[in-house]
Amino acid sequence: MAVQKSSHIFTKIAFKPLRTNLFYIVLLAYFLTIGSGKLYSQELPKKKQSFPSNNQQTKPKDNPTITPEKTEVVVTKIDTIKLDSLKNKKSVLEGKVKYKAKEYARFDQKKKLLTLNDGAELYYLDYELKAGIIVFDYQKNEVYAGRLKDSTGKYVQLPVFKQGQNVIEPDSIRFNYKTKKALVWNSRTEQGEFRIKAEITKKENDSVYFMKGARFTTSKDIENPEYYFYTSKVKFVPGKKVVVGPTNLVIADVPTPLLLPFAFFPMTEKSRSGVIIPNYNYTSQRGYTLQNGGYYFALSDNYDLAVLGDYYTNGSYGVRFESRYAKMYQFSGNFNLRFENLINSERGYPDYSKTKIYNIQWSHSKDGKSNPNSRFSASVNLGSSKYFQQSLNQVNVSSTLNNTLSSSISYSKTFNTLPQVNLSLTATHSQNTQTQIINMTLPTLQVSVDRIFPFAPKDGVKKGFFKNINLQYNVRGENRIETTDSLFFKSEMFKNALAGFQHSIPLSTNFKIFKYFSASTSFNYNETWQLKTIRKEFNPFINEVENIDVNGFDAFRTYSVSNSIGTTVYGTFNFGENKKIKSIRHIVRPNISHSYTPSFEKYYDTYATDGSGTMIKEYTRFEGGLFGQPGKNYSNNIGIGISNTFEAKVTDRDSTKTEPKKIMLINNLNFSTSYDLAADSLRWAPMRVSGGTQLFKQKMNINFAATLDPYAIDNNGRRIEMFNIDNGGSLFRLSSANMNLSYSLASSDGNKDKKNKQGARNGGREDDLFGTNTDFSDRRESQFGDKDDGEEEEFSGFYNSKLPWDINFAYSLTFSNNKRENEIVNNTVMISANTSLTTKWKVGVSTGYDFVRHGVTFTQLRLERDLLSWRMDFNWVPFGDYTYWGFFIGIKASVLSDVKWDKRSIPDRNLR
Repeated sequence: MAVQKSSHIFTKIAFKPLRTNLFYIVLLAYFLTIGSGKLYSQELPKKKQSFPSNNQQTKPKDNPTITPEKTEVVVTKIDTIKLDSLKNKKSVLEGKVKYKAKEYARFDQKKKLLTLNDGAELYYLDYELKAGIIVFDYQKNEVYAGRLKDSTGKYVQLPVFKQGQNVIEPDSIRFNYKTKKALVWNSRTEQGEFRIKAEITKKENDSVYFMKGARFTTSKDIENPEYYFYTSKVKFVPGKKVVVGPTNLVIADVPTPLLLPFAFFPMTEKSRSGVIIPNYNYTSQRGYTLQNGGYYFALSDNYDLAVLGDYYTNGSYGVRFESRYAKMYQFSGNFNLRFENLINSERGYPDYSKTKIYNIQWSHSKDGKSNPNSRFSASVNLGSSKYFQQSLNQVNVSSTLNNTLSSSISYSKTFNTLPQVNLSLTATHSQNTQTQIINMTLPTLQVSVDRIFPFAPKDGVKKGFFKNINLQYNVRGENRIETTDSLFFKSEMFKNALAGFQHSIPLSTNFKIFKYFSASTSFNYNETWQLKTIRKEFNPFINEVENIDVNGFDAFRTYSVSNSIGTTVYGTFNFGENKKIKSIRHIVRPNISHSYTPSFEKYYDTYATDGSGTMIKEYTRFEGGLFGQPGKNYSNNIGIGISNTFEAKVTDRDSTKTEPKKIMLINNLNFSTSYDLAADSLRWAPMRVSGGTQLFKQKMNINFAATLDPYAIDNNGRRIEMFNIDNGGSLFRLSSANMNLSYSLASSDGNKDKKNKQGARNGGREDDLFGTNTDFSDRRESQFGDKDDGEEEEFSGFYNSKLPWDINFAYSLTFSNNKRENEIVNNTVMISANTSLTTKWKVGVSTGYDFVRHGVTFTQLRLERDLLSWRMDFNWVPFGDYTYWGFFIGIKASVLSDVKWDKRSIPDRNLR
């Protein structure tokens, strides 16, 4: 593309702060200083040219032209003779000046001009100036930078000015380096998420700019944005703020009726505190509402806080506190506290109800590199059992259908002693949302000492029975609490707390028998400490047996012996090297174990069940303890187990590979049962069969299990001392079975790693089989899990467009025949699918069918449109217990997240 040398035009400019005497430097570097008593020289790569001072008489040369590739300007004092009595001026050069131009660098001493043409560049300190043409007028103390016109008439080589991290790209610029004022035409600049273009910009000083005809947008295309805010007057303070006059929203170059008399935009790379504008809505049950309004506190660079609230005209309200924190290379986390006071209908009506619900979520993770011997983590999700069913500020059906809320806070430390000692302190919480029963451990203390081999040599291999003898020491202490939702965080929850410790010392060894059999034997000693026991007595006044709590220390001690022997058998079936399936390998791991536990009847006492004292029963004072109770009867069991694995070698489809490909046919197929030598009857336990495999390149997971009982049952469904085959049945009676199948499939460019993280954190699923999570407090995130990475997808043609898609499929089947019911109690299929109709349109659906109840399960339809700087989505649950619809359109950028329209129905709720 040719460049016209004579067609340089100064029209438009982008602004950035100009704070140094850049143009003084260039002027003084190339010309004589007047009355300074110093000479300035110019160093060139190939030849050196210097200019005489005003005191020297030389013949002037008109219009010298210099064409260096790169020139460095330095200050050199070469005259040591005082020429006049004037005091030398202090040099203004603060560093080295570098410049270059592809076409020429021309001096005009008559007009006092220096011109750099075609690819002009100039560098000084942290300033960089690039343009098609740069002209210095040192007589007027001004500098000009502009663009060039190529042979096609298109303007090219627009000026680019950079200072530090700030970059502007104007059409042209005019700058007076004496007054430090400038005029910029068509300035373009970025400030945070904002992109600003102004017709004329006036630089008043280094920190204040005035603009005329400015456009503000977050669009990536500043020249042709899909929307912008137009204002005629702007005061701009770089890095701090923008104050504008009357502002109008323009969409697709069409002015809208949305007009603001004035506006203020904070401009900073750091977070700023500010008001969060609420959403307006209306519900038939609670009236008009303002949701998710509040205030954001930018407390520091390491943590923040958002206080949000909802209010309904019938008196319902909600409050939320959301905080995030992080310290580089140390830890990160977030904390959410939510409370809602829900009023249904109006006071005096029969359907009036009032409910208070809350939820606490805390997630904390520690960087493992900060201290590898110490770890702390937290994952907390606790609160009202009905919070996710009744909350009005989010839609998350997977969390609603979940029956358990769980939490864990743990700290662990490793002491690198000999032997090594590990310590952990954990607080756990498990809450059943159906029964509203809460189980907590506050806390659990665990200390373990690493294995000690007393008979092993310090150096060498441990072989044989004696050298492999090892022992450990473990202690576990718990303070366990069981309470209900209504008593949580009240003093009554600690009334029935149980506390205790259990010490265990396992002594074990392993050895080989006949080279192919691996044998092990172990002796386990346990000592349990309890701080509360019971005493049973008959109370004649109420005519029943009472359990009397006895506070104080008590302990019991038990021991057991176990042995096991097993081996591994490999079998290979070869089909031939020319076959597609070359061979199948079967791995069998049979195992026989024996365990013995004696009777500890010495810990048992008797009590009278009536007033006569004739009916005597035995009990142990350690009933209901944390770690169980000592057994009265001895146990003597033999366990039998067989584990199977099937693998195959097949011809690889890739003809370039010479080795066959290994694939897994069945990951595991296990059979297990046991025989009780101490039992008087029903010695054989039911056989448990379980297995699993992965198919289609490990995209389909299949797991199955079944229980086979060798004994028959009577009419009441109880097992009897008769084998099922002797009762006219088969060898085994199938008492229960289940199968779970899951299959995930995605195109090569589909979103394979898409996860519903907030839904999983609330206690639901990470996939979208039960729909996606919708949090009304922040609608900027895509419901398809996509992230805006700032890059536009390349157009591949109308007939070659990429349409990414993903499918999740799950099937569950459960069979029950414990009491001859012989029925399928669960038979459900679920599916979710997402695809892109175009590069900007996405649709998704989650649905399923229950073949037992003959009905469609939860169904959700999703639609989303990427509008570049905007995002639009529609979410619809057409039927069921949680019908809902919602429409949202808004700007993606956080700085303008309040520019949105959010309309939705409140999900149906049944307050119970």
